[in-house]
Amino acid sequence: MPGEAEEIATNTAAPTDAVLGVDDLRISFRQDGQTIPAVKGVSFHIGHGETVAIVGESGSGKSVTALSTVRLLGDSARVEGSVVYKGRQLIDAPDKVLRDIRGNDISFIFQEPMTSLNPLHTLERQLAESLALHQGISGKPARARIIELLTRVGIRDPETRLADYPHQLSGGQRQRVMIAMALANGPDLLIADEPTTALDVTIQAQILDLLAELKRDEGLSMLFISHDLGIVRHIADRVCVMKDGEIVEQGPTEAIFANPRHDYTRKLLAAEPTGSALPVPQDAETLVETRDLKVWFPIQRGLLRKTVGHAKAVNGATLSVRAGETLGIVGESGSGKTTLALAIMRLIESDGPILFMGQDIARWTGRELRRLRRDMQIVFQDPYGSLSPRMTVEQIIAEGLTVHGVEKGRNRREMVAEIMAEVGLRPETMHRYPHEFSGGQRQRIAIARAMILRPKAVVLDEPTSALDMTVQVQIVDLLRGLQEKYGLAFLFISHDLRVVRAMSHQIMVMRAGEVVEQGTTTQIYDDPQSDYTRALLAAALNPGG
Repeated sequence: MPGEAEEIATNTAAPTDAVLGVDDLRISFRQDGQTIPAVKGVSFHIGHGETVAIVGESGSGKSVTALSTVRLLGDSARVEGSVVYKGRQLIDAPDKVLRDIRGNDISFIFQEPMTSLNPLHTLERQLAESLALHQGISGKPARARIIELLTRVGIRDPETRLADYPHQLSGGQRQRVMIAMALANGPDLLIADEPTTALDVTIQAQILDLLAELKRDEGLSMLFISHDLGIVRHIADRVCVMKDGEIVEQGPTEAIFANPRHDYTRKLLAAEPTGSALPVPQDAETLVETRDLKVWFPIQRGLLRKTVGHAKAVNGATLSVRAGETLGIVGESGSGKTTLALAIMRLIESDGPILFMGQDIARWTGRELRRLRRDMQIVFQDPYGSLSPRMTVEQIIAEGLTVHGVEKGRNRREMVAEIMAEVGLRPETMHRYPHEFSGGQRQRIAIARAMILRPKAVVLDEPTSALDMTVQVQIVDLLRGLQEKYGLAFLFISHDLRVVRAMSHQIMVMRAGEVVEQGTTTQIYDDPQSDYTRALLAAALNPGG
């Protein structure tokens, strides 16, 4: 109710010395001749040296609000209300004023640095462009400043990385470069839009520590956008909770967490996968097994591409998964999690036995492998990237039926409708395209595409990491239900140890291609044996400090 939101979101008037004051901000978009409201009268402020977080699910208006502060929404947006930066009104400010403020006074850090960094330019060139544009610095002074910035954000031996391109860096390193670019011109306000969502838990903790350190040392103010309340609790001084374009509650962080007043805030705080995996029957068949599995990639150099060594992506993995059982595979990016799963699926070459239902499939080819594909399916992290934008949902889900010649005597549309209903999608939407669905719905489509073939084993590669907390809970519940109903074996790859704990019977911890530790979920969480496992658990259960 609007009255309730107004009552809870009190004391929103910006003090005169606020770095940023937003008052009655309203944003709408013109689409197909219609005006679609996105933000409906939002008010908040950010003080000097203060971090304010805006939290909420996808579509709540968080990012649109942040982008509107310096008018980065494009021509289709209509922005009304007041946005005051250090006493200067930005809503109707001339373009020249906004260009001076962007990058100089207000800087952005975005969720996925690979989409923000130019893949064709070196790190030095990208940082140098910002310094030349905003400060007129070039040549040796610019290089010295770039090295200083990269050192400041924790890039080791920065002199050796200046000629690197973005793809040569890890996810955490790319995010550090983005932070360096944001700091290059000494801004007063940093706007961080989901800056850690795509990162492993240990890297998340490092980035959050870095942001907290910068805030303290540089006196920065920060607007932090996130859907992860665990992270927000550790980094924010005050929290604004958004739903459907409105701030439904705001206040000091500890007050919001200790005594949430709005039903939606309570729902967000409760949205964490809980419970444990269902017991596996004693007589359950072993479906997937490996013994000392290795995936080594040759390192080749010189004009003749001579092999001088091997990169050991997976170096001796032994596992066993029964019907109705989930093996959680955890570790940082580059640890070998996905490589191991792809080898088991026979999508990359490997060395060592791979047993599926008792048969060694390691050397299967051609027709034998095609038969295997029906029984072993995979669901990827980003359903939008794995679903063809040119195909309807019906075509996407039914594609496997055509490829494998499944159930030729049955009506395909009926089969699609049946599986859509089973994964929580309305069958009457099967004629729509992927872009017409939310992230959670697209992940349900990807699950339906795999499940329509009635597989025996499914690889789930980060299936919840790109989703809001409330949607994560829904997907975990869906997967549990499907596993119980059909006796599925799951290989569940994730860096989110909260989700892994709720889903898994066993856990394998990987680092740099090696299996560091494995055991039951209870053993790993209650009595971890390796320092690395303990570090992962600490970062997951206490993000940001």
